[in-house]
Amino acid sequence: MQLSEEASKPIINRLRRANGQLTGIIRMLEERRDCEDIVMQMAAVGKALDRAGFGLVAGSLKECLASGQSDDLDSGKLEKLFLSLA
Repeated sequence: MQLSEEASKPIINRLRRANGQLTGIIRMLEERRDCEDIVMQMAAVGKALDRAGFGLVAGSLKECLASGQSDDLDSGKLEKLFLSLA
């Protein structure tokens, strides 16, 4: 399964934002900022990564079904992908 450029754009943007959040978290640690603030940022970046993963799988499924390639869809493989995100 591969995503089109159009479908992958929002996922790439989400990952870039998460990358920025990670950079911010590292800076917060280096500056010895409050642990509660750092944990909140870590939770936010975790959610961003989860959403990017779900977006990737959902987008792939959507494109596969729209293009008529659903015969090639391996339900076991798809289930594994979803469960790996849980």
